[in-house]
Amino acid sequence: MNVDLMTFSLLLADSDWGHMDGGWWVVMAIGMVLFWALVIVGLVWLARELTGRGGLRPRQDPLELLDRRLAEGTISPEDYRQRREILRGSASGEDDDVRSG
Repeated sequence: MNVDLMTFSLLLADSDWGHMDGGWWVVMAIGMVLFWALVIVGLVWLARELTGRGGLRPRQDPLELLDRRLAEGTISPEDYRQRREILRGSASGEDDDVRSG
């Protein structure tokens, strides 16, 4: 029995059993590249989600943005009126409802 095991081990060590034959190494290399690409893409996606920069932000209405800028004080009421008229497309200031007072 010991001789059979030695003979079998010698046959295994002596033969390469088609190692690197048939193109399987190409499949393995492509699989490895795809695996690491997926790992990297997953890590980038996770980092973007955790920092809050992932995905598209919903587009804000220009009038709402203008209202917010007036409320924050970054523009004056006069600027607000002018810009609102431009956005609404009206040259008259009849419907002024400035929320600043």
